[in-house]
Order: sequence, then C-alpha cells, then structure tokens
Amino acid sequence: MADLVLSVEVRERTGKGGSREARRNGMVPGVLYGGKLAPVAISLKSNEVVKALNSGKFMAHMIEIDHKGEKQSVICQDIQFHPVTDFPEHIDLFRVDEDQIISVEVPVHFVGEEKSPGLKKGGTLNIVRHEVELNVPAGSIPEFLTADVSALEIGDNVKISDINLPEGAEPTIGDRDFTIATIAGRTAAVETDDDAEGEEGEETEE
Repeated sequence: MADLVLSVEVRERTGKGGSREARRNGMVPGVLYGGKLAPVAISLKSNEVVKALNSGKFMAHMIEIDHKGEKQSVICQDIQFHPVTDFPEHIDLFRVDEDQIISVEVPVHFVGEEKSPGLKKGGTLNIVRHEVELNVPAGSIPEFLTADVSALEIGDNVKISDINLPEGAEPTIGDRDFTIATIAGRTAAVETDDDAEGEEGEETEE
C-alpha cells in the first residue's frame, strides 16, 4: 500500500495551452502512461504535489492516484521545475503494479562514522556512490540503504555486497561487487602542506 494518495483530474485540453490553463487554476499538469492503457493527460492539485514533495516520499516511491474513487498505483518518472521559482511545472507518472520490478535510484545513508578506527586516525570518508540503482518491486522500494563504516580502517571500503538489500531487490550493476565508499588516508595532504610550509619558510629567509 502506497503512503501517498493524490487526487487527479483528466485534462480535456492538451499541449502548451492546456498546461498553462491547468497552472492558472492552481494545478500541476502531467501525463499518465504505461501498462496496457493509453497515455492520459492529467492534472494534480499544486498544494498536494508540494506537500508530497516535502514528505520525501514522492520521488522513487510507489504512490496512488485517485480519480473519482478509482485508484491506480504509479511511480513518478519525471518532474519538471520552474527554473526560477523551483515550483513543480509538469509531472510524468508511470502505471505500476505492486509486484512489478522497476529500476529506481535509492540514496545511501552512512552510519558508524564516530566509531570508525580509520576516521579516528585522521582518515576521510570518500563516498563513491551517494545513490545505488536497484531493480526492486514497486511496492517494496526502500527509503534508503544503510552503509555501516564503524569497523573500517584506513584503506578499507564498503562494497555493495556489504549492504543489506530488501527482499527481491538487486543492483542494476550485476557483473561486479562495486564500491560504495572508502576510508582514505590523509598522508598525501599532509606532505603537500609540509612542502608548502617549507617553500614559504625559504622565501622568508631571503
């Protein structure tokens, strides 16, 4: 069951004129497509869209749309924002079933940084991937993936195999155990600083 339910209206006018009319009426124009049905021009209430975006559960999550009591599960495939106001201007919704496998990018959250022996020794967390693309059932999209770095030393890394994925989910990159993050040392940075200080010292003596 989707956490968000948004009411939609079917737009009789399409094209730029229909989109402008929808925006004047406090709506966000969009299109609904996918599955065995034809694409449909729709509009959603602007305040509901903004509220859904602020919830953090609109993008890359299964949501439900309600048209006069008939509900349909969808995924937001794309959303266009105004270049100045950053207000939503157009939305593409894709019909899905709860068990349908779709590809989505899921953010990675890092935990255990305060316990990592490598970070305590002056290492830095080098994040290679802030998001991981997964093939996952539409009804089981995780909010985020958790990468635990609490036991990592300098030179260690977190691979995708180190992360617990939800049941039925697989990374879209399946041919290798790719890196999510590494604990990098600061040796190079320290040497550079020392060299710079030495050069400055020589100039001072002259």
